Amino acid sequence: MAPSRTLPARSVLRAKIVLHRASGESFRDIGQALGCDHRTAWQCLKRWEEAGFDGLERERPGRGRKSWVIALKGQEVLHKTTQEQPVNATHWSRASMAQATGVSESTVGRIWRQNGLKPHRTVGFKLSNDPHFEEKLVDIVALYLDPPEHAIVLSVDEKSQIQALDRTQPGLPMKKGRCGTMTHDYKRNGTTTLFAAMNTLDGTVISATMPRHRHEEWLKFLKRLERGTSKRLALHIICDNYATHKHPAVKSWLKGHSRVHVHFTPTSSSWLNMVERFFRDITENRIRRGIFRSVPELEAAIHTYIARHNAAPKPFVWTASANDILAKVTRARQALAAIRTASAKG
Repeated sequence: MAPSRTLPARSVLRAKIVLHRASGESFRDIGQALGCDHRTAWQCLKRWEEAGFDGLERERPGRGRKSWVIALKGQEVLHKTTQEQPVNATHWSRASMAQATGVSESTVGRIWRQNGLKPHRTVGFKLSNDPHFEEKLVDIVALYLDPPEHAIVLSVDEKSQIQALDRTQPGLPMKKGRCGTMTHDYKRNGTTTLFAAMNTLDGTVISATMPRHRHEEWLKFLKRLERGTSKRLALHIICDNYATHKHPAVKSWLKGHSRVHVHFTPTSSSWLNMVERFFRDITENRIRRGIFRSVPELEAAIHTYIARHNAAPKPFVWTASANDILAKVTRARQALAAIRTASAKG
């Protein structure tokens, strides 16, 4: 005779609910009789109908008693992850952390997921040292959030050294269960520079491709922007501090065109220039995985992409206020100062 099995209390309660319901009692009567909510009784019967005895005996994923290991070892794993570095590596892996703390790799993974930690990843970061950072930031954010009347605001920059790359072998096409392939090596067929000006109001892009990006090319593009926009409107241009943008010839031309106003982003703050987002999109969607056997072929692909973008433009919407950005920068500077102080003491 097989030994009897003791069921958990929750499973016993579910079995009693099913028996009471089989006797014709309402869910509210069952709840009052067994000391549970009537919705619990309804959910229990639903599980019985869907899964039978398994539905009564087994806890659903994510329910039931939580692991004691996480409660006991969680703080140790978090401390090591954020405050210490492994002896022979730059960052922790699940295997190295499991060995250091005496828990399983899956437990380490659960602790990291619960706390939003990803030691294998880093994010590009640099604080601007521009002494006029706040002034420039407020100026440019105001152009995004509250642009002046009777004016056009253009976010302008150049993407230099775009390579026309051809692969040494054809790639294999994507199919079910396998991604497409591309050779790691390539053949260079020359470079070009893309000059782009994005209208921050409607998202349209004025562009030109040129072989170089000296002050002569920059000035040529500025003249094109000045000619291609209404003379009745002021023209506000947002650009970075690249030396060609401040060349004496450029400054001289700007003095003779009073409707053109240039707003420079702070140093090391290209993220403040909205056209950089467009450069990211065209790189990801058209250039990086493209195959170009010549510079004209590359330039034709770029102009086609921009023409199709302009046929159905979608502006990027700036949402962060200057105060929010300044608060974040202040916190970052305080954190860096604390690290420097600790390093100096150490």
